Amino acid sequence: MVVNVKATPTLEASRAPSQAAVACKAPTQLFMGGEWVSAKGGRTFDVIDPSTAEAIATVSDGDIPDAMAAVDAAEKAAATWKATSPRRRADVLMKCFHLLLEQAEWLAQLITVENGKALPDARSEVAYAAEFFRWYAEEAVRAPGEFGSAPSGANQIIVSHEPIGIAVLVTPWNFPAAMATRKIAPALAAGCTCILKPAAETPLTALAIGELMRQAGVPAGVVNIVPTKKAGPLVSAMLHDKRVRKLSFTGSTGVGRILLREAADQVVSCSMELGGNAPFIVFDDADLEAAVAGAMVAKMRNGGEACTAANRFYVQRGISADFIRRFAEEMAALNVGPGLAPDTQLGPLITDAAVTKVERLVDDAIAKGARLVTGGSRLSGEGFYYLPTVLANVSPDAEILREEIFGPVAPVIVFDTEDEVVDLANDTEYGLVSYIFSRDLKRVLAVAGRLESGMVGINRGVVSDAAAPFGGMKQSGLGREGSHHGMLEYLETKYIAVTW
Repeated sequence: MVVNVKATPTLEASRAPSQAAVACKAPTQLFMGGEWVSAKGGRTFDVIDPSTAEAIATVSDGDIPDAMAAVDAAEKAAATWKATSPRRRADVLMKCFHLLLEQAEWLAQLITVENGKALPDARSEVAYAAEFFRWYAEEAVRAPGEFGSAPSGANQIIVSHEPIGIAVLVTPWNFPAAMATRKIAPALAAGCTCILKPAAETPLTALAIGELMRQAGVPAGVVNIVPTKKAGPLVSAMLHDKRVRKLSFTGSTGVGRILLREAADQVVSCSMELGGNAPFIVFDDADLEAAVAGAMVAKMRNGGEACTAANRFYVQRGISADFIRRFAEEMAALNVGPGLAPDTQLGPLITDAAVTKVERLVDDAIAKGARLVTGGSRLSGEGFYYLPTVLANVSPDAEILREEIFGPVAPVIVFDTEDEVVDLANDTEYGLVSYIFSRDLKRVLAVAGRLESGMVGINRGVVSDAAAPFGGMKQSGLGREGSHHGMLEYLETKYIAVTW
């Protein structure tokens, strides 16, 4: 059975005409020391709208001298911000929260025009991004401390937590607002100053957030933003500056390994949110309607371009045929088009290279015996579009089961036993998130305990929450973001032995 793809109007006819108008409101220079400045070398680069493959803005292209200037600005502000009371830091972060909400619609449109995601998805991201400012406004006044007696009785033990120092924050293009605030907010709550290096594909959102933070009263130099097309040399230079004491990186495992090696030279503390290969497990006793709805969220949030996206769908044999049919129908019914168009449910991928990768993975799976249920091709015309795709009977040696897809493609594998599916789910170097659907609470909790992943969603297709610790096991990363744990990543523990 092949489910027919819902007819999509020509992209030219459905595209909203306001991309340039949205983008022109965003800053395009570097943000350092509380000021907007051009790159010292005078270089710039274009930001591309994935729905048209056309440039919508030109942004200053930072280089190593700009990175060093940003570290200088962060150092200049560090002592004062560290000494700022937790309550004052909290007030500033809460003001950031309110300003983001006031500008929510414009920020969502800005995310859409530079990232491509459908506008409803972008609106959800802005709400999520703002929530980190509110959460860490509340956490800023709750830094932990301990007081106790040594077992010998010889002295008292005092444990305090102080800001780790200047932090370099490196964010990806898939959630340009949320990944920025998820790092900036806990850093500021802890009393650290920082330099943000946003992805070159989506710098406008980060720069817009920088301006809103300036308006909210974040002191000059506390947050600095340096877009660049030369990320490797620029980040390396900062990691080799002895003033930098923290790196927080979200991106691929391959780049994460390189940065860990770079950070080792100065023994810089690292938080790493890396790649994923999330299994989505559906047992026979699952609520089929809930499982399909959860699959749509877990797969299609951000068009599948998410490290938390369900990458491998394991469905128990008794329910597999019905699940595949209904899942494919839901996927085929999605409206594909420019993100700003009012009826769009799935926008373009980020680049043409991303589409080419998805094509390669789908073609390899089909060549190795997978059955194409729906989709399976890019859309012709301008922009970087790929149809929502479901593959059945996917071979265990298919590349699509080993690589992050980062696109709207769902490979389905049928399983028989609980032990079998746990082994299949854990057969990966990654361990970020897993999803389980079943009505049997005893079973899902037992399986959740056996899965090698830092997060598990049970009967739900989304796990992200500012109040929860986000992070993975194995080669999916180090440390946690969000919750109280996220602020601890920016604090050093100090023990004081006291006799009086």
